[in-house]
Amino acid sequence: MPIKIAIIGAGSVGFTRRAVQDVLCVPELQDTEFAFMDINESSVGITEKLCSRDIEAAGLDAIVRVHPDRREALKGADYVFSFIRGGDIEALRNDTEIPLKYGVDQCIADTLAPGGIMYGQRTIPILLSICKDISEVSKPDCMFISHSNPMAMNTWACNKYGYGVKYVGLCHGVEHGFGQICTALGLPKEEVSYVCAGVNHQTWFIRVAHKGRDVTGEVLEAFEKDEQLAKNEKLRIDMLRRFGYYSTESNGHLSEYVQWYRKRPMEMAQWTNSEESWSTGETGGYLRAMLERADWYEEEVPKWLEGPTRTFNAEERSPEHTSFIIEAIETGRVYRGHFNVINNGSIANLPDDCCVEVPGYVDGNGINPITVGELPMGCAAVCSQTVHTQRLSMEAAVHGNETWLRQAMMMDPLTGAVCTPPEVWQMVDELLVAEEQWLPQYEASVFEAARKRLAEDYIEPGGPEAPAIIPPRSPEEMRKAREDATKHVGEE
Repeated sequence: MPIKIAIIGAGSVGFTRRAVQDVLCVPELQDTEFAFMDINESSVGITEKLCSRDIEAAGLDAIVRVHPDRREALKGADYVFSFIRGGDIEALRNDTEIPLKYGVDQCIADTLAPGGIMYGQRTIPILLSICKDISEVSKPDCMFISHSNPMAMNTWACNKYGYGVKYVGLCHGVEHGFGQICTALGLPKEEVSYVCAGVNHQTWFIRVAHKGRDVTGEVLEAFEKDEQLAKNEKLRIDMLRRFGYYSTESNGHLSEYVQWYRKRPMEMAQWTNSEESWSTGETGGYLRAMLERADWYEEEVPKWLEGPTRTFNAEERSPEHTSFIIEAIETGRVYRGHFNVINNGSIANLPDDCCVEVPGYVDGNGINPITVGELPMGCAAVCSQTVHTQRLSMEAAVHGNETWLRQAMMMDPLTGAVCTPPEVWQMVDELLVAEEQWLPQYEASVFEAARKRLAEDYIEPGGPEAPAIIPPRSPEEMRKAREDATKHVGEE
């Protein structure tokens, strides 16, 4: 029998089209029914046209249907994908610009720090409502596969409060980090094995081996000698130097999760290379990229309908976990990947109930995480800070508890490095007032009290003046930059 996959947030055109292509690269899944749903009718309409066009050109039996009603999309689903964001671009602007007034300088703001904490407040209630619908109208063993950040908080909340729905979080950070390690060592991926474990976006390569020989101790020197990596991963290499193990995620991501690198604006340049890429740590880099992408998509995505259709074969399949999980469950072929799941002893020196990212195997019985044992003590200490901030934030999001929200902000490593407790309290007031429309779990009195304090007892934030956020480029400027970057390609 064909399976049904519901994709919530299918207006994310690139992600959704890629996910559909990956699934349909599996011969046994080429008659899948896809149910698309998104609150943005225009975007999901483009996604449906692109995917249906690809399927028709390939002569496959797969079906794509758009459903304006979420429960109808979820009805009878075997799998559910989530590509949602909690809040729009203005929410991301608030997450970035309000903390910056207090000296909390974020690059991406989607996992930890004030931006990640507020992102969780907006996203977790939506995911829990999807879990409720899945429990009521989808297949009894339906698996909810989410790509939504903040990954660990979301996964923790949905496994604890998600109506018994099977929920797993997926991220591609481990694969990207592994590729960098192989590049630095000058080794083909197929010859290298590794163990990577920790908390999402703080997952550590605790063992790297080449044909069975442990080369973990050679990784630092290899990164230091690689000119490109040494330029763009300065902060990650410093963490590798001091903790002994390479951590997943970009330089800009990692910089937000610890208290050492973003608290003095005059020192930022030694840890980032923002001239080459915003993701190395540019102040508000992700906000700028999203603003640029929104304008770019407005012009470019409709043109995709005139471009070539996609094909469905093994060579075209991406390394994203999602399709491999479904293939393993549906066919019994074994797949090894890294998954965000509840710890339950996989990492012995992190709390059993927290969300961890660990290796695991998938077969007809589902996802089976492995027991890693203990993380190196320093790595576990870094993750522990994150876990306790996540716990407070996650519970605040579920219960609408402003005390836990404020405590989460105080416990956040980067925020605590630059803000006093009164500043943290006031920053939370500003964020609550700015984002009230996306926070239905909080009582009206919470926002009223915050507005009153801001009107009557406002204090000017102290500390050094933070860098300004670079204005977004226009589509014309982006096109010119791309042309300049590629104009010498193919020349002698």
